[in-house]
Amino acid sequence: MLKHLKYARYIARHKFFVTMECFRQGIYLRGLMHDASKFLPGEWLPYTNFFYGEKAKPVRDGTGYYKPTDTGDQAFDFAWLLHQKRNDHHWQWWALCEDNGNTKVLPMSEGARLEMVCDWCGASKAQDYGGWEGVPGWYETNKDKMQLHPDTRKWVENFLAELP
Repeated sequence: MLKHLKYARYIARHKFFVTMECFRQGIYLRGLMHDASKFLPGEWLPYTNFFYGEKAKPVRDGTGYYKPTDTGDQAFDFAWLLHQKRNDHHWQWWALCEDNGNTKVLPMSEGARLEMVCDWCGASKAQDYGGWEGVPGWYETNKDKMQLHPDTRKWVENFLAELP
């Protein structure tokens, strides 16, 4: 039961910070609905067990990044896949696996890309990595791991460059 309370505390903290950033950007409904799927059993249970259960914890680098597909936990891997495909603020939602094995990357909608950067900031604040101040450096370190459409990448980089 304690692991569920710990996870609920983390989700509440994360959602609070992301919601505040979304509100600042004028995307109120996206802020309120952010990561709502994490409360569904198919995500809640594997996430709780992975992050707060007896299994190995993910190793984060200095920016807070960890590779969620290197977990060795099939239930968590599937929950992560579900989460990406339920939430268009993840760039993976916009990556289309084609029958020939190629990946076609679509441009993200304005709301999705704005929520994505708010998510990065909220996650940074929730994990005490500095909020907006830490996001440009985190993006620079991790941008090559993301398959973003060129229009989306240009928008993200322009947005981050305009931060105070």
